[in-house]
Amino acid sequence: MKYDTQTGRHSVYSLQYHLVFCTKYRKNLLTEDVSTALKEQIDRIAEKKDINILNKETAGDHIHILFRARPTTNLAKIINSIKGATSRTLRNNFPELKEKAESMWSPAYFLATTGEVTLNQLKEYVEGQDES
Repeated sequence: MKYDTQTGRHSVYSLQYHLVFCTKYRKNLLTEDVSTALKEQIDRIAEKKDINILNKETAGDHIHILFRARPTTNLAKIINSIKGATSRTLRNNFPELKEKAESMWSPAYFLATTGEVTLNQLKEYVEGQDES
């Protein structure tokens, strides 16, 4: 198996995540201008928080973010930072958002680990370990 790995002081890892969060009440707030500003701000936050954004895309009422992080990254803290900072900045820069919604984001989010190999490939690899 081949992984695209990163290294830490005492570790080698390959950790990718898929994050999705929605606007409050699934309102279609993410216009083209808002989406562009949102993506730019996420890139700035990611750089400060030492995570690597692989891809991000919005729909009218939600955003998908694929990112890499270190094993020591506090994911909940990162997600809350992204949601809090983007909400404040977008609502300040786009006054129409304040009129349409009391808060920008739903408190919930979806987070899943992703991999470079499938679960079946991993199972076969692990099962084949006793054959070496």
